[in-house]
Amino acid sequence: MNLVLELLLLVGIIIYSYLESLVKFFIPRRRKSVAGQTVLITGAGHGIGRLTAYEFANRKSRLVLWDINKVKKEVGDIEIVVNNAGAIYPADLLSAKDEEITKTFEVNILGHFWIIKALLPSMLRRNSGHIVTVASVCGHGVIPYLIPYCSSKFAAVGFHRALTAELDTLGKTGIKTSCVCPVFVNTGFTKNPSTRLWPVLEPDEVARSLMDGILTNKKMIFVPSYINISLVLEKFLPERALKAISRVQNIQFEAIVGHKTKMK
Repeated sequence: MNLVLELLLLVGIIIYSYLESLVKFFIPRRRKSVAGQTVLITGAGHGIGRLTAYEFANRKSRLVLWDINKVKKEVGDIEIVVNNAGAIYPADLLSAKDEEITKTFEVNILGHFWIIKALLPSMLRRNSGHIVTVASVCGHGVIPYLIPYCSSKFAAVGFHRALTAELDTLGKTGIKTSCVCPVFVNTGFTKNPSTRLWPVLEPDEVARSLMDGILTNKKMIFVPSYINISLVLEKFLPERALKAISRVQNIQFEAIVGHKTKMK
């Protein structure tokens, strides 16, 4: 096929994709059943992980609330894995301790690699499963005094997108992937968060949105959903406008700045 025909085909696919997305926006997606499926959730003792476990329990799933030892031997193949465990240490870069930076990356992204490398082979054999990455809106845009956290969440979003592309290339379309990206969540890990334009979410709202995305095989789940629009607009706005929006947004939380605790 020559280049002109390939370009025409590409335009046709793009138009069809937009029309398909428009139709799906008005037609509710079919929900799959997770009853009886074995679900592993990391960081399940608190916040989003704990409430996500309740959502799966209400749907009669078989839950593994992560204990790092002997999981495969005790419960067999995992069908759904929710990488939810997270670490955050709000501070300016020079105040951030080396061990805190290391732990942020170990928990927020390296843990994803080790868990998925352990569980993916059985999913590949079955061409079945669902891999869920709990990231953050900070994986798409940055906030001062959260440099290690933002960097690790950018990595988590990249992990999700690259893994999704690799599974597609391997022809393993039966293995689904989802990535959830909420704004600030009132879990206690970030002290006294507030914003003017975004809500501060409760964990149960994020857990419900995450479950809805899993049941409908949604790849990228923003909470609230309109954050996706603002992130797209940011790509087209000049730097001066972005700085003005940041001032209006007035994101606040407790952070260590100059080795003293203060509101950002």
